[in-house]
Amino acid sequence: MAIFNLNINGKSQQVDVDPNTPMLWVLRDHLDLVGTKFGCGIAQCGACTIHLDGNAVRSCQLPVSSAQDSQITTIEGLSETGDHPVQKAWMEHDVPQCGYCQAGQIMTAAALLQQNPNPSEEEIENAMNGNICRCGTYTRIKAAVITASQNL
Repeated sequence: MAIFNLNINGKSQQVDVDPNTPMLWVLRDHLDLVGTKFGCGIAQCGACTIHLDGNAVRSCQLPVSSAQDSQITTIEGLSETGDHPVQKAWMEHDVPQCGYCQAGQIMTAAALLQQNPNPSEEEIENAMNGNICRCGTYTRIKAAVITASQNL
């Protein structure tokens, strides 16, 4: 066990965990930030996506020891009131069905738009590739990202 000082959603947090503990479990089990979801556990589905220094990363494979000196943002930290342009576009386009993958989808889209505020459809598809939606709302996801890019 070791003590890690983390900056999560703009707040300092301290956890005492094994250095190899994935950030997903630090967030969910130690800090009660349960918006980040467990999907596959092998970084292939995107349900666990968070931002690490503004980049979309899969938290299920990110050891806490690799995140200590970084700015971490979870879905809870994207917007306190749910009014981030991506979140608003998600609702406008009625993207969520079961909702399980949505936090990861939204975090991936928000990171894309932070790095590229006016992406092409191909750039959106490439960025969102690998975020699996079992309900198949990919067309609505792409439309929502386009709308969000217009409302930044």
